[in-house]
Amino acid sequence: MLLRGLSWLVVFQLVGTALNVLFFPVLPGPIIGLVLLFIYLLLQGRVNEPLNEAATSVLRYLPLLLVPPAVGVIVHMSDIKADLWAIIGALVISLLVSLLFIGWLMQLLVNRQARAKDKS
Repeated sequence: MLLRGLSWLVVFQLVGTALNVLFFPVLPGPIIGLVLLFIYLLLQGRVNEPLNEAATSVLRYLPLLLVPPAVGVIVHMSDIKADLWAIIGALVISLLVSLLFIGWLMQLLVNRQARAKDKS
């Protein structure tokens, strides 16, 4: 069962990589494969047992995937310190833009739901 689930994960990654090479050179292949897997799961309506078992077994090792970025941050700390104010500014601006957009979207959805409730 585990091998079947891992095979499904690898197949979606390979299809994503093939689409990356053929059509979408800007997007990484594994990301395309992840989106295809998501669409497949939405269409199927459930997660089958082999895929669930494979995902659970791989999820145990997720913290190991965070080690290389952490090492990269430590190695390039001098570069980060040099551009600290630019990084902080970009983070604050993106936070404010996200908050404004989410607030606007939430208000739009609340108003839509209220109109739908009034009609029925």
